[in-house]
Amino acid sequence: MTIAPPAPAAPFGDSDRGAPVTSADGATQWGTPREDWPHIAREIADDLATDAVEREQAGKLPLDEVARLRESGLLTLLVPAERGGGGADWRTAHTVVRTVAAADGAVGHLLGSHYFLSYCARFFAGPDRAARIERTFAAGQWYWGGGIASQEPPLILTPTANGYLLDGHQRYGSGVGVADRLLVRAAVPGTGEPVAVLVDTAQAGVVSGGTGDTFGQRLAAAGGVSFDSVPVTRDEVLGSLSSDDGALSPFAGLAAPTARLVSAQFCLGVAEGLLGEVREHGRTVASPWHPFSPQPWSGGPPQDPYVLTAYGELAVAARAASALADQAGDALTRGLERGEDLDDEEGAEIAVLASAAEAAAARAAQEITTRALEAVGATAAFARHGLDRFWRDTRTHTLREPVAHRLREVGDYFLNGAHPPFSLPA
Repeated sequence: MTIAPPAPAAPFGDSDRGAPVTSADGATQWGTPREDWPHIAREIADDLATDAVEREQAGKLPLDEVARLRESGLLTLLVPAERGGGGADWRTAHTVVRTVAAADGAVGHLLGSHYFLSYCARFFAGPDRAARIERTFAAGQWYWGGGIASQEPPLILTPTANGYLLDGHQRYGSGVGVADRLLVRAAVPGTGEPVAVLVDTAQAGVVSGGTGDTFGQRLAAAGGVSFDSVPVTRDEVLGSLSSDDGALSPFAGLAAPTARLVSAQFCLGVAEGLLGEVREHGRTVASPWHPFSPQPWSGGPPQDPYVLTAYGELAVAARAASALADQAGDALTRGLERGEDLDDEEGAEIAVLASAAEAAAARAAQEITTRALEAVGATAAFARHGLDRFWRDTRTHTLREPVAHRLREVGDYFLNGAHPPFSLPA
């Protein structure tokens, strides 16, 4: 059996006010203004920051955290307003992910993964079915988890008279412990074609292992999930994930750079969150290099040249990676607006920019979350400060997405003009 390719997707444009919504009485209403979503994200982040250390150390399932995101309306941020969502674009979503990750890396990861997975209906299901899914998603305020990474052994999707049965075990999925719906990768028997499948977690036979058993992102509810003869309708098989040449349109191929840029924004958010915290330490605590540095500057702002240089280097790393991520985000937005008019070369350029942005953000985050602790000194090791969680969250994430793969893609495109392969991240 071969899954038919999705129908051409329509371009997705921007609007400062979101799209109009016609209520039952015929009145026209508008979604939340775009400028309000970053403010809402900031309020959520401030709330999360008040007890981030205690929650991270407790390591419980993030049921309350997801409830906060749901109540704020952030879960349906990217759903068009006429379908019941926030009507925002990916520029806004990137800002939101970064803001939340700066306060709580695990919750930022939960939200970023949710945005990517819930948006995949547009890439793989075609516009009509995507619209139906998004309306139901918005009405139910689902949180999406799972993963469709190519390195995962595919689940088995067996046809039946009424649809399919899904079997197998997925080793890693994001948010599987708290998700209302899972998007997973499955293979069709006979052809082996990989397809994206949407699964209701309330179905019998879905067993989640999302216990936070990692040294970082302990509140991301990530882990393995098993499926034992789980019923799947035909509508819940979104479409092909094949990496064969010509199997996917250039528009569907934008799924990969979309995921890469979510990863980049997560890394930048965690790095900027740590920089914000250690800056306060740097202003109030004596230099960690004392007495090696002569300090004739008692009182006033810090003047230790070692400290100033260290913070300067970290600030430059963060700003440079941020600028590249913004450039790639703008390119992605233009590609999404072109829809099925996007050609292969344009898609490749976007993919390369996204790979470069993810590599730069990951490297900056690893450098910042290591060296910023050195700038603080020995007090950075105190558990009550919780500064180690930034390093652990970053390292847990970057272990799943090695920078070397992104650099190889960028180098091959630069030297040989080779288009990056369609590869979805964990």
